[in-house]
Amino acid sequence: MAKDELIEIRWHGRGGQGVVTAAKLLAETAMKEGKYFQALPEYGPERMGAPIRAYTRISSQPIVPHCLVTEPNIVVVIDPTLAKIIDVTEGIAKGGMILINSPLSPAELRSILNYAGEKVGTVDATKVALNTLKRNFPNVPMLGALLKATGVVNKTNLIYIIKYKMGATMSREVVEANIQAFEQGYNECQID
Repeated sequence: MAKDELIEIRWHGRGGQGVVTAAKLLAETAMKEGKYFQALPEYGPERMGAPIRAYTRISSQPIVPHCLVTEPNIVVVIDPTLAKIIDVTEGIAKGGMILINSPLSPAELRSILNYAGEKVGTVDATKVALNTLKRNFPNVPMLGALLKATGVVNKTNLIYIIKYKMGATMSREVVEANIQAFEQGYNECQID
């Protein structure tokens, strides 16, 4: 994606999986890089486990729209069960990509979703989270995969933001486990 282009990302997940946190961490990294950004949550029933969406916009130019993203360049699906109940590919812009938390290959998911778009990426972020964090918080491994798939922000800057933001409220051990989860998500992302 061109450096001057407006990048719009739609995140799908469930309450408690860190969807909004992931959108904000990415936006704050863009801010650190001197880019313009927006991070917008969209809540339905505000309860643990309810489907939610979040949106991130990043650009080197001022961002004019202040509404929800309807034609995302990138769709990140943190909870793969949502792909069975909603059309996660809806509105993806031409040349866009979908990135899903799944142990399946991108080709297998492309077939299941009947998605003819240009890029599909997968990473088993649930497995990564359980191995590194000992809890099912797949948001940070998905950030790693997103970064590998798109390079939308600088990796070093995103790691810094993760350490800075999480370090304010979490133990050093938990922060380091999140960095391991990020790195593993980055390394294990498959793109087709």
